[in-house]
Amino acid sequence: MKQSHTTIEEMWSRVSAVPEVMHVAVALETEGFKAYLVGGCLRDLLMGREPDDWDIATDATPEEIQRVFPDNVYENNFGTVGIKTDAEDSRLKIIEITTFRLEGKYTDKRHPDGVIFAKTIEEDLARRDFTINALAMRLGEDSHELIDPFGGMQDIEKGVMKAVGDPETRFNEDALRLLRAVRLGAKLGFVIDSATLEAVHKQAGLIEFIAKERIRVEFLKLIMTDHAHEGIEVLQRTGLLKRIIPELEEGVGVGQNKHHIYSVFEHNVRALKYAVEQKFPLHVRLSSLLHDVGKPRTKHGEGVDCTFYGHQIVGERMVLKILDRLHAARDLIETVALLVREHMFVYDPETVTLKGVRRLLQRVGVDNIDDLFDLREADRIGSGVPKAQPYRLRHLKAMVDKVKTDPVSAKMLKVNGEGVMKELGIAPGPKIGAILAVLLEDVIENPELNTEEILLARTKELGMLEEKELIAFSKKARASATQAQERIDGEILEKHFVKK
Repeated sequence: MKQSHTTIEEMWSRVSAVPEVMHVAVALETEGFKAYLVGGCLRDLLMGREPDDWDIATDATPEEIQRVFPDNVYENNFGTVGIKTDAEDSRLKIIEITTFRLEGKYTDKRHPDGVIFAKTIEEDLARRDFTINALAMRLGEDSHELIDPFGGMQDIEKGVMKAVGDPETRFNEDALRLLRAVRLGAKLGFVIDSATLEAVHKQAGLIEFIAKERIRVEFLKLIMTDHAHEGIEVLQRTGLLKRIIPELEEGVGVGQNKHHIYSVFEHNVRALKYAVEQKFPLHVRLSSLLHDVGKPRTKHGEGVDCTFYGHQIVGERMVLKILDRLHAARDLIETVALLVREHMFVYDPETVTLKGVRRLLQRVGVDNIDDLFDLREADRIGSGVPKAQPYRLRHLKAMVDKVKTDPVSAKMLKVNGEGVMKELGIAPGPKIGAILAVLLEDVIENPELNTEEILLARTKELGMLEEKELIAFSKKARASATQAQERIDGEILEKHFVKK
């Protein structure tokens, strides 16, 4: 795919308009050193994009850089000094300056065993990962030549990701580059060069040398790209996916019933595609990709009448393990697992009541309900249906809007724990939680009961029970919600899985 790019003159005009970058460059050149803009920021400028960060390479040593810029951060062994600026733009608060360098062996497949400083920018560019990143532009006042020893500009124009030199050598040096090749390709909409892609496939096993935290960072960045679904397909074809999320790989070639025209894996990827097109946030994109991950393990039968009973519950457990293994943030793990568990909610007008909608809100939370609807849209489009929001789903949304202010959690009750203790004259203890649980069940059944007067009267009535008796009563009240969920699950099986 041919890419448009800016001219060198246009690019220089943009760079010279960034005072923080030019200040660093002029200071280095004034001291007799060379300064080059390098890497991803130069690539982005050539493509007319906004750089995520700004990197400068120089022939000055780290000690010389620190002397020129006393206000610096130097906390690594790779010759990179961070120069602090007063910029309001977060991308410019730190300008990284790295000494030209060569690198030795990569015993751990991630970091060089040692760093040897180089004399020329060409030597420095030769150690970089991909040709589109192996570019440099001199930041001198009288010279802003572009250095492109590996044809990076041509590859940008063609929309091609190609390793610098021998791709197997590049991936052996740093195995994270295997995943970065896919992520960067998805970010830019580039295809991966055939030799580079073959090397990714051949050396996919090296990714196991990389810490899960680093894999998580690259994977989540991939999910947030405009071509995330294509990236997932490349991960699968190259063998990287089965080493990162083997559970997702289980859906490859697994056929579905009459409600789907795609395999489980294809369906999950298509759901992600829709989530990306709609600019949904990270947790909804992840939920879209993983929402049916439990289907292969719950499949019974073959052909149009096969079933996947309880796949959403199995999927929830799998998602918890997947994201925990990648050391994802706890709130992200819990939110994605919740959405996967609840994505099969029923929305037929003839079966859904306002009470049922309040119970849905109780399980999901008001803050998550819109995300759940977004996930269901992705699920529908990923199944091959033409409409993301049929009448039935719009009807349910209207019902949700109607009950959103109804009490669906203890914090929405007109009486809190302190009020219960004051009314009964008792100290904190299990009895308080039990009473609140019963009160909540009462008002979910009938929101009109949510007044201070009515709830305090009910509190007095409940307070007459012994603690053990009250706790048992509250558990029974909570069980009504479970029974309601089981009824909904039964309707799901009837309507979506073709009961025999």
